[in-house]
Amino acid sequence: MFFPLPSFGYENVIINEIAWMGTEKSSSDEWIELYNDGDSPVSLENWTLKSLTGTLKINLKGIIPSKGFYLLERSDDNAVSSVNADLIYTGALKNTGEIIELSNNLVNPVDAVDCSGGWLAGNNETKQTMERIGPKEWQDSKDPAGTPKQANSTTTKIETVEQINQEYPSGIVINEVLPSPDGPDGEKEWIEIFNKNVFEVDLSGWKISDTIGTTKSYFFSENTKLLPKEFLVLFRPLTSIVLNNEGDELKLFSPDGKIKDSVSYEKAAIGESYARTDSSWLWSSVPTPGEINQIISLKKEILQENPTGYQKESPTTSGKGLAAIIEPIKEIKAKKDYNYFSAVLVALTISLFSGIVILMLKKKAKNLNN
Repeated sequence: MFFPLPSFGYENVIINEIAWMGTEKSSSDEWIELYNDGDSPVSLENWTLKSLTGTLKINLKGIIPSKGFYLLERSDDNAVSSVNADLIYTGALKNTGEIIELSNNLVNPVDAVDCSGGWLAGNNETKQTMERIGPKEWQDSKDPAGTPKQANSTTTKIETVEQINQEYPSGIVINEVLPSPDGPDGEKEWIEIFNKNVFEVDLSGWKISDTIGTTKSYFFSENTKLLPKEFLVLFRPLTSIVLNNEGDELKLFSPDGKIKDSVSYEKAAIGESYARTDSSWLWSSVPTPGEINQIISLKKEILQENPTGYQKESPTTSGKGLAAIIEPIKEIKAKKDYNYFSAVLVALTISLFSGIVILMLKKKAKNLNN
């Protein structure tokens, strides 16, 4: 009996079974199975299936039927002797684990499996395969040969669409980005994620990607949990995502392939972050990783007027960096206001005095004429 899975994204095609360990005959006889849970056949032309380590990159072709399977075998058609392969590929899967991503012809993510910390199921000794039984749940196959192009081993677990929708809530957003930091971009660029919800959210299997230039994707590792109203700051050395200084776009995906949030920006100024507000996004001269966004714009004339008044501190030190920049600005503004009113008062005094002098001179001239 086969327990159909709900839609996982575009065209309902998922990665359904992986023989990452090979077979009893040969460890090189690896194979991967896709499954189409939709009501219509899907063309796989120009689709890709790849591992993010680069050990595997397969250009797909052909059609996967409705409620049907698509079998990929490594090197030749002997990996599964009793079943014909739909595609022969080259490359290998690491026994220590991989992140595998399936993308459609528009380069949009369709499905992904994050096994960066080790394969979630399957047994290298018994050669039991890794079978999918839920959006993020896998099991060892009942038999060592697995179930190529067949329903996965019987399971009592049935996921409903309602359960899936509840599992990937809204309210997880991209909150702030720093594309052009003071210092090396490769070390100090970061992306901040925020949980707007009043409940904890498990980000296992979520993904964030950029779309311009050399694009990269970062998959959140297993058991990455974000508490209510909590921030998560991801630095470039971790994500490998390059935030282009001339402009870029970021997209946040839930494990079902749906876009949960996105943001795009144009040319970035050095040291300024792009931060979310209640109604829009604005550039701020005070980045606030891990803290509530503060939109502060330092004008050039202020820095020139008080070049020593701006003391930049780390914004992660409980708001000290923010205080260090607000106070000098207040002082400068107060000084500007004082100077302005002083100048106005002097001007009025001079005008009044001049008027009195002119009147006296006119009166004296009139008396002389008489």
